[in-house]
Amino acid sequence: MGIALPAAAELPKPVTDSDYGTLDDAEVQLGQFLFYDRILSGNRNIACSTCHHPRFGTSDAVSLGIGEGGVGLGPDRRLDPENPPEERIPRNATGLWNLGASEFTVMFHDGRIEADPSRASGIRTPLEDDMTMGFDNVLAAQTMFPVLSQDEMAGHYGENDVSKLARQGRITGEGGAWDALADRVAAIPQYRDLFEAAYPEIAAGREIAFTDLSNAIAAFISFEWRSDDSAFDAHLRGEVPLDGAALRGMELFYGEIGCATCHSGKFQTDHAFHAMAVPQIGPGKKARFESHFRDEGRLRVSGRLEDAYRFRTPSLRNVTLTAPYGHDGAYRDLRAFLLEHAGGRVIEYDASQAILPEFPGAEDWEVTTDSAETTALSAAYEGPGIALSEPALDDLVTFLESLTGKTAVPGRLGVPDSVPSGLPVDR
Repeated sequence: MGIALPAAAELPKPVTDSDYGTLDDAEVQLGQFLFYDRILSGNRNIACSTCHHPRFGTSDAVSLGIGEGGVGLGPDRRLDPENPPEERIPRNATGLWNLGASEFTVMFHDGRIEADPSRASGIRTPLEDDMTMGFDNVLAAQTMFPVLSQDEMAGHYGENDVSKLARQGRITGEGGAWDALADRVAAIPQYRDLFEAAYPEIAAGREIAFTDLSNAIAAFISFEWRSDDSAFDAHLRGEVPLDGAALRGMELFYGEIGCATCHSGKFQTDHAFHAMAVPQIGPGKKARFESHFRDEGRLRVSGRLEDAYRFRTPSLRNVTLTAPYGHDGAYRDLRAFLLEHAGGRVIEYDASQAILPEFPGAEDWEVTTDSAETTALSAAYEGPGIALSEPALDDLVTFLESLTGKTAVPGRLGVPDSVPSGLPVDR
């Protein structure tokens, strides 16, 4: 017996320009340079693009990446023998697709940065009331937190001015870590010209602020990785209807399997948090003084026990480009992830699904080999708990392929030939 095609009301409305903000060309161009410029890392050796590169679907194609203390790009990135990191980055690098759309008001896997009108800045972040004013939106704020992490971009304590300030807790305000980075950029004549072209008040004499850097990068991300020209978009706009396996997969997605319960809306996300029993690999998310290997997700932000192991529903746009999958990239194969995601079978996890750069001494499997931890993960599962057949998997994957945008891979501006600092550009 076939599955009835969902009624039109059950499908999202087509994406339109009104779903995005307006952008200034000069600001976008400035943001492109900053995104690919290593000057924003403490040791001038890592750019935003190092972990969010278009070659790898705006991610890095590994389960858990290596930031500071690594060399190379994507799956070829390895430890720097002269200055290795303390541990892997604890979470998978997220894709950047459509983050400029106005509905994206929650950032990171645990939502630790989110819009909050009750805050003076309009944004809730780990800095709480010390948050700097002047960020245009949550995306702008999100872009500038990795520069504070010693494992991501800041560098180890004592290595440079940014890492020293970040470790001392001197982040915002005059003379803080963010100021130090803004001063670096402002000292480069080409950047000063670009900032003056993008921001009239800077051309009129205002000093370059750290928030200007973040706002420009957010503008670039919003422009470069807007993705609404997929086959699914053409279907929603009544241009070219889906058929065959893609249509059957859409029927399953919006019908019998119920994927759209959480992956709802125009970008296939409800922006909420759910426990889906993704196996925990790697160092886990913890403070320096903690010794466990768990990642309890939203609980670390909200403090509510019911939020244990809940993570933000990711958008599925260009999902076939963004492997590995899960908050820790536990699955390299989309079919395997769908099968486990629907069934919640964390205890049956196959460790060969992980893509982990060689890291001598890393304790990657502490949780997966602990029956108490895997039982807790399984108990928290909030998914459908169903077994998908091979034909259903085939159709679902084909539908998800229809979410890939035509301009997603080449991008709009692409990778610049060079950046104003003169530092190497990730290619």
